[in-house]
Amino acid sequence: MDLVAAGDARAFEAIYDRHGGAAFSLAYRMIGNRAGAEDITQEAFLAIWRSRLRYRRERGSVRTWILGIVHHRGIDALRRNLVHERRRTSAEGIEERQEAPERTDVEAARREEALAVRRALEGLPDGQGQVIELAYFGGFTHTQIAEMLGMPIGTVKGRMRLGLEKLRHTLGPQVA
Repeated sequence: MDLVAAGDARAFEAIYDRHGGAAFSLAYRMIGNRAGAEDITQEAFLAIWRSRLRYRRERGSVRTWILGIVHHRGIDALRRNLVHERRRTSAEGIEERQEAPERTDVEAARREEALAVRRALEGLPDGQGQVIELAYFGGFTHTQIAEMLGMPIGTVKGRMRLGLEKLRHTLGPQVA
């Protein structure tokens, strides 16, 4: 790991050769499909290369550190899949839940308002829009969002605050 920390690509290759199988196996057990496990393993090893200076020998073995990163990436993937599944499930069959095809003035106004909010969300920087969507549409807490995105909770709260301020400014008092 000392060579990897110094940026030695061959040493990193040796780390991958030694621990890649265990990393893939863990990801596969978590996700249950090969393609997803491959993606998680690749993301994890990219994260390992980027954060190679963070490894501390006194905290545990290289294998434990790597499998911990894979585990966190797997949890993130499961949560992303859960959010997408919730959205898809709630969108399916929405027509059957509508009692009448008639559009009242209130419904029309609500649809226009929803469209304005969607457009305003799309206009936010990615980080701000992402944390707002996870909180308000995904139902996740600030702490869960911080864990999912791998960032400090203060960053999540800051992006949330800035994003909401921009939405208030963009949408005006009638919608916000």
